[in-house]
Amino acid sequence: MKGVDLNSNKYISRFNRDFYSETGGFTYIGDGELGGKARGLAAIKEKIDSFYRDHKVFPIHVDIPRLTVITTLFFDHFVEQNNLYDIAFSNLSDEQIAHHFLRADLPVDLVKDLRALIADVHVPLAVRSSSLLEDRLKFPFAGVYETKMIPNNQPDFDTRFCKLADAIKFVYASTFFNNAKCYMKATPHSLQDEKMAVIIQEVVGLRHNDRFYPNISGVARSYNFYPANHAKPEEGVVNLALGLGKTIVDGGAIWTYSPQYPEVTPPCHSIHELLEQTQLNFWAVNVGKPPADDPVKETEYLVKLTLKEAECDNTLGYIASTYDYESDRTNLGIGFTGSRFVDFGSLLQVNLLPMNELIKSILKVCEGIFNAHVEIEFAVTIDIDSDSVDKIPVRFGLLQVRPMVVSDELIVMKEKELTRKTVLAASDNVMGNGCMDDIRDILYVVPETFGLKKTNAIAAEISHINHQLVETKTPYLLVGFGRWGTSNPSMGIPVNWGQISGARVIIESQLSHATINLSQGSHFFHNISNSGTLYFSLKKESKFPVDWEWLSEQHVLFQGNYVKHVRLKSPLIVKVDGRKHRGVIFK
Repeated sequence: MKGVDLNSNKYISRFNRDFYSETGGFTYIGDGELGGKARGLAAIKEKIDSFYRDHKVFPIHVDIPRLTVITTLFFDHFVEQNNLYDIAFSNLSDEQIAHHFLRADLPVDLVKDLRALIADVHVPLAVRSSSLLEDRLKFPFAGVYETKMIPNNQPDFDTRFCKLADAIKFVYASTFFNNAKCYMKATPHSLQDEKMAVIIQEVVGLRHNDRFYPNISGVARSYNFYPANHAKPEEGVVNLALGLGKTIVDGGAIWTYSPQYPEVTPPCHSIHELLEQTQLNFWAVNVGKPPADDPVKETEYLVKLTLKEAECDNTLGYIASTYDYESDRTNLGIGFTGSRFVDFGSLLQVNLLPMNELIKSILKVCEGIFNAHVEIEFAVTIDIDSDSVDKIPVRFGLLQVRPMVVSDELIVMKEKELTRKTVLAASDNVMGNGCMDDIRDILYVVPETFGLKKTNAIAAEISHINHQLVETKTPYLLVGFGRWGTSNPSMGIPVNWGQISGARVIIESQLSHATINLSQGSHFFHNISNSGTLYFSLKKESKFPVDWEWLSEQHVLFQGNYVKHVRLKSPLIVKVDGRKHRGVIFK
């Protein structure tokens, strides 16, 4: 994406110390770069504002939530003036680096504008990274840097300013956290290339007692790598969740559907399996009693809540249904006795609000601007308690847009290739497209020692070996169980992208007790798809299982408690036909 001309874009203006003025919807401080996230929002702001302002088809207010960008200029000044480069490039822990940054002083001219901003703003704020390298096509750095949400509701002005300043310094520090350094080593870039801009943006949500959150958060893609039933890849995919979007981008339990067939439920073997995979918890900003001070914790001001608390807040009305155990059936909505589960049925099956059509429209508009498939992040509020006579106020806040990599290389593969004796593994559920013939190293979780209670320890072993392989620029095949990159250890192995950044091909063998669908809205997934990594998903009753016996016979370089690293005499041959989502790995 080309840079944004700040001087010619009438929808973007230099910060004028009036966050909520008509011209203050998108402002910037400093003369540096906006960074990837902010650049993407700047590219679409004019079109979004003009196209949806008076759109009669969608009775929903669409906007990009008000924001101010601290450009990269101040990042340079901050690090240089406080002599932080030695700390930044050191081998100190993330917490130690963060504490050094938090003790440093922001540039004086930045402080003046921030104090003016915080004086008039009393809504919760998201302080988000927007580095130079974020949201690029090949290596998007999705979820690599930190975001800090602050309630910004303390009556004391100085306290609110200090919390904002700490959040900015925390995001600055995350540029040099271990995850970012590991990720960087797997790219053509160096840490010296990176500079951090910071977005200060209002959180889309409503207050409910001591918590603040949106009714719906979502991630939508205009291309679906894993279409199910009658859906086609080019028809896209949508992930939805109650509360803050952290549930989605961290790979938690969400609702996934094709925007072409919104009424179709995700593929599961039974209603009980479906219920087990639906959302049980959600995230909100704590706007009540302040927690213990912990500025180096990303979730310092967040709380994790249950559906029972959401029902008390009256936020389940449009998004939940009820399961009746006695009749073993589900009922749309919450006007029944039984257990609630989040399926967004009133929106997707009954279409009480044209939200799905709006999502399809916004995807199309953004595709036209970027001339590529896109991924968007958004949040929706439904003010059921509003006094409005005509309609319930609904707001759709567009939080992020970035291009996607979809390979068009033509790979021809016959089905009989999947069953040859020389096959290590094959699948008809593969993400990616292309061929590889340079992988001799395999990192795999030993089936006999795998267990869901051990997944954190497994992630640590993998991270250790990955670090060594990335240092020597050695590509490898990674094989394991459940969903890679999940935030829930009971669903798979909770690695972040930096911990497996050297993997060129990944296999997930599904767990025996459940069908776990990939979270296409997660930051982890976006890094996989845009880096060109090939991802094989093997169902529990797969026709093409992994040849574990052959793997156990290979030369072992490292064996931990749960993971083996083997090296082959000759490289694997990997082929993936992205059109048919079919792939094979030959020994």
